[in-house]
Amino acid sequence: QGALPFEVTTRFPPEPSGYLHIGHAKAVLLNDYYARRYKGKLIVRFDDTNPSKEKEEFQQAIVEDLGKLGVYPDVVTYTSDYFEQMKAYAIEMIEKNLAFMDDTPQEKMQKERMDRQNSSRRGFTVQENMDYFDLMCSGDAEGAKWCLRAKINMQSVNGTMRDPVLYRQNLTPHHRSGTTYKAYPTYDLACPIVDSVEGVTHALRTTEYNDRDEQYAWIQNALLLRRVRIHGFARMNFMYTELSKRKLTWFADNGHVTGWDDPRFPTVRGVVRRGINIEALRGYILGQGASRRITLMEWSKFWAENKKAIDDGAKRFMAVSTDGKKKIKLSNVDPPSANNFLTTDNHPKFAEVGKRLMKISSDLMVESSDVEGIQVGDLVGLMRWGVMKVTGVGDVIEGDFVPDGDVKECKRKITWLSESDQNITVKLFEFDNLINKEKLEEGEDFKDFINESNLASMTVVGDAGMKNLGVDEVIQIERRGLYRVDKVHGAKSEELVLFMIPDGKKKAMSSLSTKLDHR
Repeated sequence: QGALPFEVTTRFPPEPSGYLHIGHAKAVLLNDYYARRYKGKLIVRFDDTNPSKEKEEFQQAIVEDLGKLGVYPDVVTYTSDYFEQMKAYAIEMIEKNLAFMDDTPQEKMQKERMDRQNSSRRGFTVQENMDYFDLMCSGDAEGAKWCLRAKINMQSVNGTMRDPVLYRQNLTPHHRSGTTYKAYPTYDLACPIVDSVEGVTHALRTTEYNDRDEQYAWIQNALLLRRVRIHGFARMNFMYTELSKRKLTWFADNGHVTGWDDPRFPTVRGVVRRGINIEALRGYILGQGASRRITLMEWSKFWAENKKAIDDGAKRFMAVSTDGKKKIKLSNVDPPSANNFLTTDNHPKFAEVGKRLMKISSDLMVESSDVEGIQVGDLVGLMRWGVMKVTGVGDVIEGDFVPDGDVKECKRKITWLSESDQNITVKLFEFDNLINKEKLEEGEDFKDFINESNLASMTVVGDAGMKNLGVDEVIQIERRGLYRVDKVHGAKSEELVLFMIPDGKKKAMSSLSTKLDHR
């Protein structure tokens, strides 16, 4: 509303106290979208008003995660840049008799707010309030019990208008300003001030802040600041997923994941590592728009959209499980030592994805499950190569290669690899949700719904062409699925590590071994 070309400024204000998650991604991408749509400006502002929680490492991680999302702000600022200005505004509110100092114990203060009862300190004179404000800001131990509260309306039906806390003491050194300040503004005071001062025209906030919108406007009016338009949108929640920073920290601290970039985690770096395509994510989020209707999103629907974005460019390779593989011997084909190759397309539908060589020989390996029930005389399609006619069934399946055979006419089509010292070892990983309940109800403890079977792995023999894959490259192992390269095959690790990318189909981790391996 009220947006004009070249005059829109949006902002994304993360607190540098953790990693961005998929819920933050919606806020980031919406703010970026509107700034670009109106040829305006996007501010990324680090809301660093609580030195007890903030760390430099989180700040750097957020910048990296924004880059992963393809978001590059026009300006990066810090709420801490305005500490002196906000202190002056706090004093102005005291002088206008719009704020007062209070030492009421926290539990009593909460009760008074619930009972809509004024604090006994509400009637302090301006001078008394200034004296206690100075005491709080000095860092003196006596000042620790005092806080600054807005003097609004304790009878308001809106709880956020019942004299909210605006300033409190905190002696923890700040990661940017050190020990310069001994008291800091709360988010409720800092946000409306800095939004106005920095020229934000439209503040996009999730609907959980709806009650605070009235408070936000009151502070801007009280300080005669330029008004900022607020646009609410629903936060993005996913089934079987916890987005609470506290709960995610519990998973990390208790060894349920390997770190904040674990592909089972809903952090930006986690979902990117699992194989999310950023353009697909952007399209999915912008497709919802800035709706205010809260919905519980299904991961399966997103992964189905993700597959559409990555499938066309994914090179195709073959691999055979190391457990229970079966050998095939072709009587009329040269042995592996002859070093014969065929040329095949990297993608059967898109020639532009390129071509590669595949070794062919008399000695093949295949999945034992693919040749179950096979009988002498059967014609079997060897994908990408041709047709074999089965001449013997036993520990080794014997057959003749049919030079003019048509794979399409074969009822049984299988993947295969030629025996070769150039084949490589590949470790496949598949992941599931950390929570085994679709939606946790109020009062339910997430720890009671931990999905212990959330990771499966298996080892396969891979096509030699996989040696040249790079980190983050997406491929398809034929008849297995899409994978993202997590670790390349190379000098440091002879083992290529691939993470399966979900395709949106509802199925258990049946394609891999059920044996858990938490590395």
